[in-house]
Amino acid sequence: MQRFFGALLFWAVFCLPFAAVSQTLPSGAAIDAEVGKIMTNTHANGMAVAVIDHGKVGYVQSYGIRNAKGDRLATDTVMYGASLTKTVFAYTVMQLVDQGKLKLDTPIEADLDMPLPSYGPDPVFPDKYGPYKDLAGDPRWKKITPRMCLTHSTGFSNFWFIEPDQKLHIHFEPGTRFSYSGEGLILLQFVIEHGRKAQGLGLDVGDLTKANFDRLGMTRTSLVWHNGDTNVADGWNDQGQPQPHEKRSKVRVAGSMNTTISDLSKFTAALVSGDGLSPASRAEITRPVLHVTTASLFPLFLPDLPATEQRKDLYSGLGVTLFDGPQGHGFYKGGHDGQTANTMVCLEATQRCVLILSNDVRSEAGFARLVRFILGDTGVPYDWEYGDHAGKS
Repeated sequence: MQRFFGALLFWAVFCLPFAAVSQTLPSGAAIDAEVGKIMTNTHANGMAVAVIDHGKVGYVQSYGIRNAKGDRLATDTVMYGASLTKTVFAYTVMQLVDQGKLKLDTPIEADLDMPLPSYGPDPVFPDKYGPYKDLAGDPRWKKITPRMCLTHSTGFSNFWFIEPDQKLHIHFEPGTRFSYSGEGLILLQFVIEHGRKAQGLGLDVGDLTKANFDRLGMTRTSLVWHNGDTNVADGWNDQGQPQPHEKRSKVRVAGSMNTTISDLSKFTAALVSGDGLSPASRAEITRPVLHVTTASLFPLFLPDLPATEQRKDLYSGLGVTLFDGPQGHGFYKGGHDGQTANTMVCLEATQRCVLILSNDVRSEAGFARLVRFILGDTGVPYDWEYGDHAGKS
């Protein structure tokens, strides 16, 4: 019976027809020509694009160069995944939910052997002051759940070390509103890696994600940097200056992934189709629970817009942002730093997605145009995302 209702839920979320009819996807040659125009207009040096149709990878291509020497950017060139790492992590978390090792709405206090403030230095930055001791005087940490970590509603800043006093603080009642926080996802990483072994936690997140990468044939993707690879993309900043590739030596679920357009297209197809998850867990990723009421993604802790000005369809999902548009329900996630611009946009009804990775941050100015060219009018809220956010995603 449980399996029947799970299948029914999946059908209701993904298979019900929408009034709008999706457009015919453009040919590969047409996409190539459009990308060429965008790269010319934005002065971008490198881009890579994948298209998923009905949950299957349909087109993968790379354009331009990967470094200042002029080496070609290929579909198997390792690029920086940035905050698309968060979506990969959310998918992995939902597998733990399927296995009964985590519950989305049970406070993390139940997953730990000791109170959170009792733990020592930050496992990601052991040479820095550990953040969790900072919460000793604030019992609100006991209310934080895995769902809050994945929906950016813990109350944390983006990272503890950007706080004026470089200490971790809870800025609002957990679960009550959205404010982008990589720190919240890192807390959930901590819980998974240091949680109670008796309930199946105490797991290595790098190993968990690698198991999915191996299963999906993502042979050049990892949450840590592997020395010795020469087919790697350096980047360019907003001034057109070359920058070295971001090389993270520790698993950091907020943004340490290295990947390729070929590899990440396989993950995107699995995500939109629900491959690797129960129907209930896949539906949970895009269930609209937390309404986003701010004018833009950044700066942090923005006040709510007046109710009449809020976008009614804008919600924080689990590791993605949710929206409704002319083609029905959709979700997306961006990834950005000083030399990287990435985006993933998916439509639920047709299981169509566009994935863009770029090693030149200037290309981001053309993302909305390219997504619209490939998928048609989706309603993706790029006007909300692309505010004053350089280097923060």
